[in-house]
Amino acid sequence: MHPEVIIPEPGKCPICGMDLVAKEVPKAATVKLAAGVIQKIGVRTALVDEFPLRRTIRTVGHITYDETRVVDITTKIGGWVEKLYVDFTGQMVNKGQPLIEIYSPELVSTQEEYLLALQSRKYLTNSQFPEIRDGAHSLLNSTRRRLQLWDITEEQIERLEREKVVQKLMTIYSPQLGIVIEKDVFQGGFVKTDRPLYRIADISEVWVDVAIYEYELPWVEVGQTATMTLSYAPGKSFQGKITFIYPYLEKKTRTVKVRLEFPNPGWELKPEMYADIVIESPVMVHGLAVPDEAIIRSGDRNIVVVDLGNGIFEPRGVTLGVEADNHYQVISGLKSGDRVVTSAQFLIDSESRLKEAILKMLAKQKAGETSP
Repeated sequence: MHPEVIIPEPGKCPICGMDLVAKEVPKAATVKLAAGVIQKIGVRTALVDEFPLRRTIRTVGHITYDETRVVDITTKIGGWVEKLYVDFTGQMVNKGQPLIEIYSPELVSTQEEYLLALQSRKYLTNSQFPEIRDGAHSLLNSTRRRLQLWDITEEQIERLEREKVVQKLMTIYSPQLGIVIEKDVFQGGFVKTDRPLYRIADISEVWVDVAIYEYELPWVEVGQTATMTLSYAPGKSFQGKITFIYPYLEKKTRTVKVRLEFPNPGWELKPEMYADIVIESPVMVHGLAVPDEAIIRSGDRNIVVVDLGNGIFEPRGVTLGVEADNHYQVISGLKSGDRVVTSAQFLIDSESRLKEAILKMLAKQKAGETSP
């Protein structure tokens, strides 16, 4: 009733509800060629056999910062910059190195309050009233806690207790070794608590982002190794590994982003560089395989031309699996020991189709002559 409706399994027609009839795919006509013709058109064949498939993926990587090694330097108290130790982007800083000194009136008043609390505790610690003694201890502890929450170090607090001198300036130190990749503070400027002063990145290990096509995903997994080469360092290679495969696809490029990690002890790898990446997949697929040059893609199916011997050739549909090493895995349509044509198969397939069309035409003419 509706021949345009074709589905891959038995069922009912969505238009009229009738049971669908199995569609018969006509077998391609065989072609017999003389030995001279085979030699003249350059027919070559390959044996279908078990073949271990392993894929090497070559792509371009983009070196970027390891996000887990990037820190923002902020202050928990506002004030004016009195001294700037690190004053340009790209400067290397060590862990514990002073970055800036800030004058904050609020910090000065809190230090004075802390000294008064120390003095009060000294005079009231022997008071006969527990409430007064506890109040002196509580005031001292709360003031000390406020200084700690502003990132005043224990060494600075002990110095304040020992010397009884209020420190006008608060020094901010670098929490890690790295380079300054962003700087938003200047000599004499006013800093706020909600604005990062520096962004420092440790590049002793870097990330490399690469794009992998959809059909290459079966060959990629977390933990496998990769080799990187750079145009500015010919003859030198770097070894890394895949640490993360992003769980989404890029809509426009139809690729998946994969993250690799590379050690960078000498800081030779610089963020924003581009590099050549080679990923050797440890995944190996054993199965029947044919050379990719033997495949004829007709749009709706894949065809190979099978050499049946004695100059007889037969086009045959096959179901393909993964592709690697210029070979395709064959899931169905061929068996071990078959021979497939790897050159001139288009001429043979065209001859087969022409022969098939002529046979169908003759069959229809014959049926028309014998019908009443």
